[in-house]
Amino acid sequence: MSVRLVVRSFSELCITVGTVVVLFVVYVLYWTGVKAADAADGQLDRLQEQWSQGALRPPAAPPAAGAPDAAPAPKDPPPAAAYRPGKPFAVMYVPRFGADWDWPVLEGTAVGTLKKGLGHYAGTAALGAVGNFSVAGHRRTYGDPFKDFPRLRPGDPVVVTDGTTWFTYRIARKPFKTVPTDVGVVDPVPKKSPFEQPGRYLTLTTCDPEWGSSHRLIAWARLDATQPVTQGKPEALRS
Repeated sequence: MSVRLVVRSFSELCITVGTVVVLFVVYVLYWTGVKAADAADGQLDRLQEQWSQGALRPPAAPPAAGAPDAAPAPKDPPPAAAYRPGKPFAVMYVPRFGADWDWPVLEGTAVGTLKKGLGHYAGTAALGAVGNFSVAGHRRTYGDPFKDFPRLRPGDPVVVTDGTTWFTYRIARKPFKTVPTDVGVVDPVPKKSPFEQPGRYLTLTTCDPEWGSSHRLIAWARLDATQPVTQGKPEALRS
């Protein structure tokens, strides 16, 4: 075999490999985002249709004024088991991430579920209930929902609605970095959090570093306020 043929064959192989790499990068950076956006929009549309048809549970009773961590009222939200695996049940808004940032929250954290939106950890508290309502989302790929996760700061609102009630949580501390095996971060009273007694909490989790998954970033929040959707958007979404 001539040297010229070897060089040409090697060059063609490099071009082929380069093309495959470029296509893969396009798929990861662009196409998964397109698919995720379509999937998330579909979940939001499904929720809006359900809510418009009145396919809702009764509104959760808000905690006593000035005491969001008090014991649950008689009409506390149903247990998380009431959520159907892989199905949407709420919409989350994080103003820190942009005025147009809104993502559906689905039950479960399976790979296929997180391609459609954010995922509620099965077994953690229901939205607004005493305990730890815990939610996971991709940092990168599939729409990059938590791309700006490190920007969260104490006092930032995280607003979630189930179609009957607005729940406004407030971030308690800057995102905390840990390892994937540190499952105590989604305990009812999350370990290593600022919280020391039972309350109505929210935990958000995502991967770290930005394009890896060796660690996790955690943000904890405490329920600050609730109001019926019939009263319009909460103040956190109007400012």
